Amino acid sequence: MLHFAAPAASTFDNSLWLMVAAALVLLMTPGVAFFYGGMVKAKSVISMMMMSFGAIALVGVLWVLYGYGLAFGTPLIPHLLGNPFDPNNNLIGLTALLDVKGSPDLGSLAFVGFQATFAIITVALISGAIADRAKFGAWMVFAGVWVTIVYFPVCFSVFNLGEGWAPNIGSVLFGMKPGELGVNDFAGGTAVHINAGAAGLALALVLGRRVGFRKGMNAPHNVPLTLIGASLLWFGWFGFNAGSEAAVDGISALAWINTLAAPAAATLGWLIVEKIKDGKPTSIGAASGAVAGLVAITPACNILTPFWAIVLGLIAGAVCAIAIELKFKLGFDDSLDVVGIHLVGGIIGTLYIGIFGTGIGLIFTGSLAQLGVQALAAFGVAIYSFVLAYVIGFIIEKTMGFRIKSEDEVAGVDTIVHGEGAYELEPNVA
Repeated sequence: MLHFAAPAASTFDNSLWLMVAAALVLLMTPGVAFFYGGMVKAKSVISMMMMSFGAIALVGVLWVLYGYGLAFGTPLIPHLLGNPFDPNNNLIGLTALLDVKGSPDLGSLAFVGFQATFAIITVALISGAIADRAKFGAWMVFAGVWVTIVYFPVCFSVFNLGEGWAPNIGSVLFGMKPGELGVNDFAGGTAVHINAGAAGLALALVLGRRVGFRKGMNAPHNVPLTLIGASLLWFGWFGFNAGSEAAVDGISALAWINTLAAPAAATLGWLIVEKIKDGKPTSIGAASGAVAGLVAITPACNILTPFWAIVLGLIAGAVCAIAIELKFKLGFDDSLDVVGIHLVGGIIGTLYIGIFGTGIGLIFTGSLAQLGVQALAAFGVAIYSFVLAYVIGFIIEKTMGFRIKSEDEVAGVDTIVHGEGAYELEPNVA
């Protein structure tokens, strides 16, 4: 583990930083809305953006009602799930967060708010896989069920450091001392990106391909909108990664630097592949490359030197630029490359730790043990999320219907589902 000298920070300083970081992470979900919104058809942009804003509304409420208890409460099922019924985990009346004088606990509340934003954006990321063809009501039902039975348990398993199976895998599976061998997922390579990417793949299969699905079927309708979204994502990601230390110290500063270095390198990696493959580097490629690098560095930002973060970024950018072509070869319609960027990028970043993670990777220890537990977490979360997302999506499709009619898809999701258009211009008046 890297160690840097850092000034001592008070509990107030740490909590203040955590609240600022939470606001940055919440900004990422509107960033997702812009990033995705610019890439869809002009007749689908409202539908696309509404799925992100719907995630903020629904998941924000569910987090307060029971999500925090499931994700960070005292164990209901050891290593797998928290207890939302325990009064100490109940946020409705903030009973757990009040001391004997009735004064709110600053540090605890800041942490609760920070983690809420992770749940929100994880759900929003999935929506890109089903762009141009999903009913908003069905999406909201899916989001509520999926976040409850997939994200909250996975969050407990990965982020609840004292109780979850992932950070304590050595003791859970091999009888080792707690903390002796555990998965390093600092800010959500498994719990956020692999989780969302696998769910996106499942929904893409359930809803099927768009009308006229083929390579180059729809050019992004508003490239500047996508670039604005990518900029907001990168800006917010500094809170996402550096905030995950929940303290103002050397590790949070290292995470910040790596959140600059890796996506910068990934942008270059993606553009180089585009130039070689297609002859021209594109702005959409630059934005996608940056996001791929951000995804890959998320689990590893606390444990890589900046040099190895740059190498990771180059690899992630290049590989994800190639991976997005898989949907055309395999025939699944992942509209906005959730699988190629978030699932593939998340797996790359998670496994990379097992080789280059400072003090725990293969090149430092000569052991494959860390790589093994990283792989177990990555593919375990992917399988769990894919299977349950497919089942949830299939049931919704067969009951209330998840996909809009083909003729409505051609006419435009925005008008059919929301009764409005993104670019309504008033007629000229003589």
